[in-house]
Amino acid sequence: MQEPADPEPADPADLPELTGLARLPKAHLHLHLTGGMRPATLLELAAEQGRSLPRGLLDPAAADLDVTVLRGWWKFQRLYDAARALLAGPAQVRRVVAEIAEDERAAGSGWVELQVDPTTYAPRLGGLQATVELLLDAMAGAARDTGVGMALVVAANRTRHPAEAETLSRLARRFAGRGVVGFGLSNDETRGDTAAFAKAFRLARDAGLLAVPHAGELRGPRSVRAAVERLGAGRLGHGIRAVEDPALLALLAERGVALEVCPTANVALGVLPDVSRVPVPALRAAGVDVALGADDPLLFRSGLVEQYAAVRAAHELSPAALADLAACSVRASCAPEEVKARLLAGVRRWLAGVRPGGGATAAGVDGAGVTAADVPD
Repeated sequence: MQEPADPEPADPADLPELTGLARLPKAHLHLHLTGGMRPATLLELAAEQGRSLPRGLLDPAAADLDVTVLRGWWKFQRLYDAARALLAGPAQVRRVVAEIAEDERAAGSGWVELQVDPTTYAPRLGGLQATVELLLDAMAGAARDTGVGMALVVAANRTRHPAEAETLSRLARRFAGRGVVGFGLSNDETRGDTAAFAKAFRLARDAGLLAVPHAGELRGPRSVRAAVERLGAGRLGHGIRAVEDPALLALLAERGVALEVCPTANVALGVLPDVSRVPVPALRAAGVDVALGADDPLLFRSGLVEQYAAVRAAHELSPAALADLAACSVRASCAPEEVKARLLAGVRRWLAGVRPGGGATAAGVDGAGVTAADVPD
C-alpha cells in the first residue's frame, strides 16, 4: 500500500475552515457503500443507464428524511435503494470504492471501514461470495492507489430472518484476516429482536471478527445494552441514546465499547433537533470513545470533515478536543498496529502545529487539560 505523505501541521488561522480539519489524521468507521457515492457519480450513472431518480436524491435538502414518523424509514430506504440500483455491475462498484478512497484521503482519513450488506448487491454481482471478493479486490486496489487503508464490515439486515444473518456471518468468517474485519447489523432499528441475532454474532466473534451492530439511534438505552450483552458488541453504530442511562455509559467505558457517532445523520433523520444535542461531550466525559462518522454522505451531503466541523461549532470544541476525537477513531478501528501508530503520531503532530510548542494545554471534551503529548500511542 502506498504510504501517504504526513499531513502538514494545521495553521491556527485555518482551523475554522474545513482545510484545517482535513489535515487532522483520522479513521472513518461508519460509512456505507452506496451512501459513500459522490452526487456527481450518481447523476452520471443514472444518465448512462437511462434511469430516473427520485427528487429526494437530486435535492436531499428538500426531502423529508425524518425516520421517526410513520413510514419515515420506508421513504428513506426508497431513496437508498434507488441509488444502490445504479451499482449494476463490477465496474460501477470499483468506481465508487475508488472514489470513496480518494474522498477519504482528501478528508485526512488514513483508514476506512466500509459496511456492506452483500445480499442487496449479490443478484447483480454473481452471488454473495463473488460480491465480497469483488469488494475486497476493489478496496485493495483503491488502497494501493491512495494510501488509505480499507477494510470491510459485512452487515446483516435486522428486518430479515436471523437465519440470513447466520449465512452472512459464515460468509464473513471465510474472509477473516483477508480484508473482512467485522460483522454488523443495520437497517430499521425499530424492527427485529436483537437477541435473535446472537448466534450470528457468536459465529463472527469466534472467527476473530469485531461485532459492530447499529443500536441506540432510533431505540433507547435498552437497545444499546442488548447489543452489548447479547451480541457482544465491541463497537456500536450510533449508540447516542446510551447517554440516557449513566449505568450503561459506565458499562460501555468499562468494556471499551466505542460509539460511531454520526451527527449530521442524526439531525437529518429527525433523531435529534440539531447538532448541539448530539452528546459528544457527555460521552467523552463518561470515558466512552467516540469515532465520528458520515454514515451516508450521498443522502446527507455531509462528509467526514463536515462532522468534525459541525461538532466543533455546536460544542465549541478546542483543537485538543478535536485531536482527541480523531485519536478515538484510530484506537477504535481494526487497523493494523503500525497503521494506528502512524496515524496517532500524525494526530500529535497536528495538535502540536495548532498549538505552537505543543506544550500549552487546551480544554478537552472532558474539561481536562490536554496537550499533544497526551494523545496516546
